[in-house]
Amino acid sequence: MTEVIAVLARELSEPTARGLADAVSRSVRSGGLSSGQRMPPIRTVARELALSPTTVSSAWRMLARAGLIHTDGQRGTFITEATGQGPVRYRRALQYSVSLDVDLSSGLPDAELLPDLGPSLQRLPGRASLESYLAEPVLPELLETLRSDWPGQAEVITMADGATDALDLIIATLLQFGDLVAVEHPSYPPLLDLLEAAGVRIHPIDLDEEGAVVSSFSEAVAAGARAVFLQPRGQNPTGVCMSSQRRQQLSAAMENQDVFVVELDAGAGISKVPLESLARDPEAQVIHIRAYSESLGPDLRIAALGGPSSLLDPLIRRRHLGQGWTSRLLQRLLLNLLTNEQTAAQLEKAGRVYAGRRHALVSALSAEGVQVGGRDGLTLWVQVENEAAALIVLSSQGVGVTPGSPYMVRQDAPAHVCVTAGLLPEEDAPRVASVLARAARPRLGTSIS
Repeated sequence: MTEVIAVLARELSEPTARGLADAVSRSVRSGGLSSGQRMPPIRTVARELALSPTTVSSAWRMLARAGLIHTDGQRGTFITEATGQGPVRYRRALQYSVSLDVDLSSGLPDAELLPDLGPSLQRLPGRASLESYLAEPVLPELLETLRSDWPGQAEVITMADGATDALDLIIATLLQFGDLVAVEHPSYPPLLDLLEAAGVRIHPIDLDEEGAVVSSFSEAVAAGARAVFLQPRGQNPTGVCMSSQRRQQLSAAMENQDVFVVELDAGAGISKVPLESLARDPEAQVIHIRAYSESLGPDLRIAALGGPSSLLDPLIRRRHLGQGWTSRLLQRLLLNLLTNEQTAAQLEKAGRVYAGRRHALVSALSAEGVQVGGRDGLTLWVQVENEAAALIVLSSQGVGVTPGSPYMVRQDAPAHVCVTAGLLPEEDAPRVASVLARAARPRLGTSIS
């Protein structure tokens, strides 16, 4: 036990719960503490390190949430591998179990607007072939198609089993407990779940109608952010899209900084707003993720990610230890969908319908005195005076929306709800807007956050 205390004393940089949790993380990283090692009792740690038992308990809770320690009854507390506690925010965001007349809480695309997979499935080969378990993870023909319109000249493009799998792989491979990570406020709950489970420190970046606010972005980078996570268009939940001018400003703010950016673009194929990607800057360290859940369907479970080899090669090596690759059958299906004229026509129609539905609900809300920002995407971010009261009012009128709190990075921000406008037919917009307006009782102002 005295050995463990000595290791922690060397690593402890500040006498706080966060400082102690970081000291444990650094000790595991350096080899000073190893998996399975028993930790001293809380009171012993507190006494030897001149901390309060409350401070040590708080640090242990942080580490337990990140999965770095676990308690085994009377046997004590042990160092373990990070596993986290699952999708806490995501479960809260999808908490509805009652049947509603108009359910706008799922965040899902309209199943009627997804392309017909039947013809493409029929064109798949009758037998799957695999030359080696260590074969290249991307089909050459698919790689060529992806490169034809990829933002920037990615050194490496690989595949993952959906956007969340790509995010999980990036976080698990490139980030460590205690790293500072910058995230848009508000942001996508599964991303926040993954970051919180990894035990990183989250720094909020404010949004306006042109994307991430430059001063907020620069503040996060100056504070030592290891990574920045952005959604360049159709930001979930706000619908904000990055402007060309803002992209140039953010690229300038990244110059000579030791930080990488992860971009998630969920609107490829259906977005009506041009993509402004930081990956266009050849000097920038950017991993760009192109997700296909909204355009081709969530059950396809496939996404592409590209960027510098220094960032992507470790991800590919790490994946070969487990899953290895994304099914080549799914890759062939994706290739066929991306190169099929019928699918292109279906996606173009879906994009028009989604844009029309968003515009209809935004306009109807405006007529009710509720101003909503954003330009693209399936969701609207609607400010309310009280989240719980708004949800009750909406539910009583048969309308389901998502509570805004799971999206929050700043906990002192005004209350909001998230509305899946992409599921609402245009003709229903006035009635739903009226119900939303009664639930919102909006205050003055139209800020995103």
